This record gives sequence, C-alpha cells and structure tokens, in this order.
Amino acid sequence: METVSDAIIVGGGPCGSFAALNLAKHGFNVTVFEEHEEIGIPCHCTGHLSINGLRALGLYPLPKKIVENFFYGANFHSPSGKTLSVRFSQPVTCIVNRTLFDKHIAENAKKAGVQYSLNSQVKSLIIENDFVKGASVKLNGEIDDDFTAKIVVDAEGISSRILRQTGLQTLNSEMLVNAVQAEVENVKDIESDMVEVFLGKDYAPGFYAWLAPKQDGKAKVGLAAQTGNPKEFLQKLMHNHPTASRKLRTARILRTVFHPVTLGGPIPKTYSNGFLAVGDVASQVKSTTGGGVIMGMNCARIAAEVAGEALRANDFSSNFLSKYQRQCEKILGFDMKAMFRIRKMLNAMSDKKIDYAITFCTKLGLDRTLQNVEDIDFQGKTLVHALRSPRVLSVLFYLFLLHLSANP
Repeated sequence: METVSDAIIVGGGPCGSFAALNLAKHGFNVTVFEEHEEIGIPCHCTGHLSINGLRALGLYPLPKKIVENFFYGANFHSPSGKTLSVRFSQPVTCIVNRTLFDKHIAENAKKAGVQYSLNSQVKSLIIENDFVKGASVKLNGEIDDDFTAKIVVDAEGISSRILRQTGLQTLNSEMLVNAVQAEVENVKDIESDMVEVFLGKDYAPGFYAWLAPKQDGKAKVGLAAQTGNPKEFLQKLMHNHPTASRKLRTARILRTVFHPVTLGGPIPKTYSNGFLAVGDVASQVKSTTGGGVIMGMNCARIAAEVAGEALRANDFSSNFLSKYQRQCEKILGFDMKAMFRIRKMLNAMSDKKIDYAITFCTKLGLDRTLQNVEDIDFQGKTLVHALRSPRVLSVLFYLFLLHLSANP
C-alpha cells in the first residue's frame, strides 16, 4: 500500500484537473488517477463554452490554438423551419478543441505540483470505519495497488461506478439522453459566427440538435435524444429537416462519437465521510443545454476549497464536508432548479406548439430583448432579471399557456 498523502482525484477531465489545480495551489499533495492513456482522449464533447463562464473561472483568454471559433449568438429553428435569431454585439461563446482544453487544465495542474498517473483505473474505494481512505488502482492495465489519502474527490464522469460504492444516490437515469456528435465538412449556407439550434421531436426527442461552425471551414454537428437511435436521427436531421438539410445535405461526416448526457439536475447528496463528487458524476449539468463544463468546474473549485479546509482542520467527516453541497446550492441551486423546470416544460410541448412559440417570440421582438442578456450559464438568475421586460413577461405567459394545454 502506498500513501498519496493529501488527496486523490478520480478522473483527469476538466473538473478533476481543476479541483486538483486549486488544491495544489494551497500546497497540498494531490494525485490524479486517469484511466485513459492520454488526457482529453477520447473526446466526446462539442466544447461549446460561455466566455463569461471561462472568465469567471480565471481561464479566459485561452491559448489561441485551443479555440476553434467565437460566436455572437444563435439561430433557433423550429420543426417547420421558422427561425428566431439572437445576435449580441460581441462574442458570448466559443467552441474549443476539448482535447487541447483538457490538456491545458491538466498542464496548469502539473505546474502547480499535481501528480498524474495515466492508464490507471480506480477499481474501488478503500473504506474503513465508514470513511473513504483511498483507492485501489489498476496501474498500466496490469498492476493492482492501494493508495491511501485523507480525502477522495470523484470526478469519474457519468459512469458513476465509484460513486455507487459510497452508497450515495446516483443520477436520474430517466433524464439521460444519448448524444451523437460528428465533425463534418462541406457545410452550406451558414453564418460562421452563429450557432444553429434545431428543434423538433422528429429529429431530437427530449433535446435538440446543433451546428457549430469552425474557423477551418469544418463544423461540429450533433444532437441528443431521450428515445431512439441518435445516429439515425442525425441522418434524418441532415437530410429531412427543412432548415438543417439545406446546410448539411451535401456534408461529409469525418468522424462520429457517442456519449450520454445527464439532464436530471444535481444528485441529492454529493459528499460522505472522506469523499466528494464533482462534475458529471454529480449531475452538475444544465438541464436546458446539457452543458456541464462551466458548472462542473465551478463546483470543482468549491470542492477544492472545502477539501482544503478539511485538510487544515483534519476533519473529513460527512458533517464537515456537507458545506461543499451547501455552497454549491447557494451559488447554483436556484439556476439548476429553474433550468430543470424549463427542460420539463420544453419536453412536454409538441412540435406544433414549439412552432407557435418561436413565431410568437419573433413577432414580439424577443430577439431584441435577449440581446441584453449578460449571463447564459446562470439561466435562472438571467430569467429573473429579464422579467423586467414586458416582452419577456408576455412570452412566459404564452409559454405557460402552451405548457398547460400540453398537460391538461
């Protein structure tokens, strides 16, 4: 048995590396166990991130080689082809090369003193007297060894295999969607500085489809679906959607990846004795968009702060670590609950009602009102702020009526 000393991080994705980075900055000994041979590979995510979110984390601007494009807004396309465009005066989001982004966070962590053990799968937690005391790890796919630590931070991702060993409730499987993403070339009729969003149950039931142009002339196109085969939906989107097909019918798919996305909101409890859960494993993901990088990294920073306090106090009890969840809920709780309710409302609306809603929003000039939105990560607080506008109140009332008519 080997002693890692202060903290073990399970998983070298952005949330795991960011937690490790913030712990190491305070002088603690941290080891990250990553099951893959290389950070950032395989890559499953589009990497569509808000600029304000990155800035708040202290990560903006990013190195130029990481950023694949900047976006001033989005075009929302209804199932029948109606469009609502929202354009801001300056870029609000960017897409990043997720492999390079993940490596960037990990390199910063290494410079702060974090040790990385790649091709090292955490097989199980070491639990003594109801306290997590470390992890059993298969190193280089061959050697099993035990590593002790005072606290373990689980950033394993959506699989939740390690989380289950603590007895904590895992994410809501009924709110999982299966996503597909493809990199394509030969895309037609696009605005290079706008993201395209395609709605409709015939193409992405329980979610939506997207098209994000890159500066090299290629694009990332994808969707997620609560039911059915996402690969088949992608082909249908590219050839049958009234708007998407004009842009994608002649496109050539270069590579395709598949991955699940959790939309059910944070798990009920993210801590136990000697243990914290962050990122996708804790379902710290926006129910509206499926974005988890910014939210997860905010929680990873909080996890590092609380873990640091626990290390200084030498108190790793569930009672002490509970402040992690309280702080996450204080910062993110309202927005997460609001986004979950919005997702439920959208899922209940028929394609016909979505058409009505986009037509109504366009006629009312909601696009002009939304140009004043300042934060696209904390959507609950943004909605409250936007309620000062009569246009937004009118749209919400209209959507509420549509929601009621869909749920008599």
